[in-house]
Amino acid sequence: MRAITLCLLLLACLRMNAKDVNIISHGAVGNGQKLNTEAIQKAIDECHNSGGGKVIFPKGTFLSGTIVLKDKVTLHFEQDAVLLGSTDVNDYKNMDPFTDGLGIDVGWALLVAVDAKNIGIEGNGTIDGQGVKLKEQQIRTDTRSESLRWGRRPFLVRIVRCEGVNVKNITLKFSAAWTSHYFQCKKVNIEKVKIVSHGVPHNDGIDIDGCQDVRISDCDIQSGDDALCFKTTSSKMGCNNIVVTRMRLKSGHGAIKMGTESMAPFENIKISDCYIYDTNNGGIKLLTVDGAHLRNVDISDIKMVNVKTPMLFRLGSRLSVFRKGKDTQQQTGTMENVTVRNVIAQAAANAQLMPPSGILITGVPGHYITGLTLENIKIDLAGGGTAENARQVVPEAIDKYPEVKTFGPLVPAYGIWARHVKGLKLKNIQFNLNSNDLRPAFVCEDGKDVTLNDWNIPATEGAEAIIRLENVNKANISGVKAKGTAQHFVKIEGAESKDVKLTKNEPPGTAK
Repeated sequence: MRAITLCLLLLACLRMNAKDVNIISHGAVGNGQKLNTEAIQKAIDECHNSGGGKVIFPKGTFLSGTIVLKDKVTLHFEQDAVLLGSTDVNDYKNMDPFTDGLGIDVGWALLVAVDAKNIGIEGNGTIDGQGVKLKEQQIRTDTRSESLRWGRRPFLVRIVRCEGVNVKNITLKFSAAWTSHYFQCKKVNIEKVKIVSHGVPHNDGIDIDGCQDVRISDCDIQSGDDALCFKTTSSKMGCNNIVVTRMRLKSGHGAIKMGTESMAPFENIKISDCYIYDTNNGGIKLLTVDGAHLRNVDISDIKMVNVKTPMLFRLGSRLSVFRKGKDTQQQTGTMENVTVRNVIAQAAANAQLMPPSGILITGVPGHYITGLTLENIKIDLAGGGTAENARQVVPEAIDKYPEVKTFGPLVPAYGIWARHVKGLKLKNIQFNLNSNDLRPAFVCEDGKDVTLNDWNIPATEGAEAIIRLENVNKANISGVKAKGTAQHFVKIEGAESKDVKLTKNEPPGTAK
């Protein structure tokens, strides 16, 4: 009993001693010139040692190298407060080294937390990495190629193996690499964060890497690389129980992306109510290529404007390892039970694959994407495909980096191209074309149990087929309305094709 009483008294003392600490009290100067790394760290340490509280950044511009956030400490930025990253790479530390999906050693950062609990970043201020200036200074002494050199540049925020993380209202700007990276964290809340990060390569916005119980809402991201990206660079902990809503996303690459690095599972993830615009690669890209199981993912109510290739789904066998000495190569993973619904997309006329296509879906031989459902999808496309394009052979690229351009120069369907799929359900799909396209609206190669319901296909003139099935075992096509002219409504090819049923369709008048 006495021991319990002493413990309670100790906890009470810690709560009483908890206090807020202003970084100025440790000598920080907000003139944008003095390096304040030591002063800021002393303020964090004092706050932590006193039982936790807030470390206050007042109005001013505070230059710094790597600072480490600790248990029960929240960084609070007052209006017009700026944490400014040093432009000297030697002012940064790498607290958790790893290798990214391109094989580059990375991990240095401006603001880091490792194995901490109940931490936060909040307020109306800004964290600015000065990425362009840092790169300019780095290349004066680092003579390696840019593809190797970039990994030495620091992330803006890295939160590693932490629990109870709260990031809200802050603005993150101009990172020298990834803007914010959360690795193997639990109970993470990110809300009303604004990210403006571009000007150097690899400016991801938010990277969720093997995290659980995550909530992300009401963020505005403008990123030079992927905007919202889910990764698993380690096989030890997957992305699980994640909810994302009300996001505004602009990206130089992918807006919503899973699996560039994909060793552990992606499970029970819901993303809804997002606006994606001016995105130079893919709107929604779901990938697993390093052995991960990607399943039970639901994406809904998405609007895209000026997006190159609205969707890509890829199950592959690159099978890379990213944590040296801590992981071993895995077997090919799975993609199953994924639903994407209620999507309206205006696809860019100038895309990675030309002429453009709306949706790419592909596994690899012997490994099927299983149970994928696309429902209530409307996509506006440029058109322009030729009869020769309609017979384009697409490389398998089994062990290649998972990207839209990997399957170039084009795919043989303007709407949806699917390969190595099982249990594919495509419901209430509509395409609009700005010009005639002689490719089919839908091509499926090596499919099993494929369902098309209630499609609205625009008028095209002179195509060989509206739908082409190659080696498809069991397909049900119903309620499909197609205008214009074509030689065939559904063209069936391949020795493995059988059990194809057509009911209540409205084919073009001249089609067989």
